[in-house]
Amino acid sequence: MAEIIQKDGTWVFDGDALRLTPGRDKNVGLLRRTLGEIVVPLRALAGISFEQGKKSGRLGLRLRDGACPLLHATGGRLTEPHNPYRLVVEPDRYGVAEYVVDEVRNALLLDQVPAGPVDAYLLPGPSIPLSVSAGDGTANFDGERVRLEWNWKTEDAKAAGGARTLPVDEITAVEWYPSAGLENGHLRFTVRGVPVKTPAKYDPNAIELWGFRKDPLMALVAAAVQARLAHPAAAPGDAVRPPADAPRAVAAAPAAPAAPAEDGHDALLRRLRELGELRREGVLTEEEFTLAKQAVLKRM
Repeated sequence: MAEIIQKDGTWVFDGDALRLTPGRDKNVGLLRRTLGEIVVPLRALAGISFEQGKKSGRLGLRLRDGACPLLHATGGRLTEPHNPYRLVVEPDRYGVAEYVVDEVRNALLLDQVPAGPVDAYLLPGPSIPLSVSAGDGTANFDGERVRLEWNWKTEDAKAAGGARTLPVDEITAVEWYPSAGLENGHLRFTVRGVPVKTPAKYDPNAIELWGFRKDPLMALVAAAVQARLAHPAAAPGDAVRPPADAPRAVAAAPAAPAAPAEDGHDALLRRLRELGELRREGVLTEEEFTLAKQAVLKRM
């Protein structure tokens, strides 16, 4: 097991998943604190990185495209204080961070996890029910419908229609944009048969955001809804389905003619896979597996 504990949060890797827990430091963003602990399965990862700095370093996860509904709904627009897949590392823990990176990378290599996109969400999204007030309204989501309610700051033309209730099966897309400079942000729901041409200020299916403290929490609503929509890689008409585990082994094939000898790198990769199978079958203890793996990795 690899673990790193920082003021910014704690990351623990047990070989199958990374458990990300936000810290209690004042610099931890409101979205991360509200979202709480996230368990990221190994098969959802495309990579991990660590960058050193003079005052602090950064651990970062790169998820496979389509694995996380939060990342899909926000489109890479989450800033560092709110991004749950970033961890600030203090200089005296750089060695620990590098060890975590090595362990995750070795596991990705051993399990042959592809870095390409997925066709189903591998993370569940935020817990429901959710209720967030920001900008010109409040968004409530119970898993089946979104309810938008307006406040005294809402434009009269928009508020005149009253609260909106949007069933999930009528929603075709959801997006969250933070405010930037003089441009306001929004949480917008695209409803089947209703073209989107109206600015969020007047759109009855959108909440306008002005850059205040609770704006990032609207991204949680967006992610919770996104997790219940058809996956973007799914064929039209496909129902939302839970992710399936990737196969861990390939069925044995009939004997084939002898192939050319493997080069050194391919032989070592094959040896790592064999060691992993022996560990899963109980032939090797965890200690024996670790020693054997380290010996192979040194040769690589």
